[in-house]
Amino acid sequence: MKPPPRGPLSLGECIQRIDATGFDPVDEFSLANAADALSGLAANRSFLADLLIEHLASQGDASETTAYGPQAIMLARPRNGYFLRANIWPARDDPVYRSSGPASFVYGLSHDHNFDFLTVGYFGPGYVSDYWEYDFESVEGLPGEPVDLRFVETSRLSEGRVLHYRAHRDVHRQHPPESLSVSLNICAANPAQGWFDQYCFEPPEGSGEGRIVRVLNPSANEVMLRLAVALGNRDAHDLAGDFAADHPSAALRRVAAELAG
Repeated sequence: MKPPPRGPLSLGECIQRIDATGFDPVDEFSLANAADALSGLAANRSFLADLLIEHLASQGDASETTAYGPQAIMLARPRNGYFLRANIWPARDDPVYRSSGPASFVYGLSHDHNFDFLTVGYFGPGYVSDYWEYDFESVEGLPGEPVDLRFVETSRLSEGRVLHYRAHRDVHRQHPPESLSVSLNICAANPAQGWFDQYCFEPPEGSGEGRIVRVLNPSANEVMLRLAVALGNRDAHDLAGDFAADHPSAALRRVAAELAG
């Protein structure tokens, strides 16, 4: 996506503009408005440093500003169908990468998402990603299941570039940037999205047959359902039958079918 050039926006102005339409990725106007607001925030070259300095000077609790671990900084908590965050992408030579390893930053992991989000390169050269597409409705979600992954491109999230990651369609594998980089994200926040599976893939070289490796977002509901059935609760057994028939999570449907049988 290439929103028209605009002047910089403050964080408050960016949030206000997104709030005007919310963030509905299937609505073209809402999506374009969010992309435009994100582009404006990315044009503000000082807001993130100012925010971090303000937080450090106040000696606040870091848990109030971080999410998904120390890699992400929450800029706006869930509201009006979205949340806003900044993501930090260390390079291979950075101490945090050497001490934590690539898996801590999801580098090298081919995966999809169960929510839409917009991202823009804010600082640094940006990470490089390999991109594929697939048809979510065509898979059962079984480990080892073949998947037709259509190769799209390998490209860099450079400063000012805005990308739309589509839920259950886009698969990407990120690689560390050449030097420390930061991206900004507008992420869809729908309470129902946790019911839908997110997968890790073993991709082919180019287009062709890849494979599902595992589900990346196992649900605590699986544990609770197994426990309730094991305790002999008849309602739990009936609920397992209902889940096996039409639950949106393929992984939970399989577990429920096992328990109901």
